[in-house]
Amino acid sequence: MPTLAAYIGAALAEIAGCFAFWAWLRLDKPIWWIGLGMASLALFAYLLTLADSAAAGRAYAAYGGIYIAASLFLLWAVEGGRPDRWDMIGVSICLLGAGIIIGGPRAPV
Repeated sequence: MPTLAAYIGAALAEIAGCFAFWAWLRLDKPIWWIGLGMASLALFAYLLTLADSAAAGRAYAAYGGIYIAASLFLLWAVEGGRPDRWDMIGVSICLLGAGIIIGGPRAPV
C-alpha cells in the first residue's frame, strides 16, 4: 500500500475513532459507540504501520500533516464549519513539512 494511502486511511480511522468517543461523551450517543471507536483506533494503528518508513518516529511525524488536513476536512464535511484562510495556510505548511519528511533523501543505514 502506498504511504500516502496508508496515511489517509489512518487519518480517517483515527478521526472516526476519536469522534466516536466525542459523540458518546458530548453528543449523548449510546455506549456502544465506544466499541466502534476502539475498533476504528485499532485500524488506525494498523494502517500507520503500512507507511514506507524505516523509523516509526519519522512515519508518525509525516503522518501529522495528513492528520491535520483530514481534521479540517472533518470540520467542513461533517461539522459544517468552513476552514478559514489561517486554517488553509496552516495546513499547507503542515503538508509541505510532511512531504519533505516523506520524500527527503535519506542516507543509507
